[in-house]
Amino acid sequence: MATADEIRQLAATLANLADKIAEREREQPREPERAMPERLLLTVEEAAQYLGVGRTLMYDLIRNGQIASVQINTLRRVSRNAVDEYAARVISQQNAA
Repeated sequence: MATADEIRQLAATLANLADKIAEREREQPREPERAMPERLLLTVEEAAQYLGVGRTLMYDLIRNGQIASVQINTLRRVSRNAVDEYAARVISQQNAA
């Protein structure tokens, strides 16, 4: 059975290791945000990111026919053009009002 002194020494060693790990994590540069892929068709999540909205809103826009999408087997994809056209329509409608 470990003595109280041994337990204190182990706790101090663990605290030192935790400090070193935290320091190392602070020093490491963060991964840059993933660049938008240069693909013609985007996943719904990528299209939402491209437009700057949430995934749920993007699914609503697709479901309501405001943004066109295609289905490839079981995958739903959105063209960059469809997102650009939607954004242009929204901008045009709001500027006209």
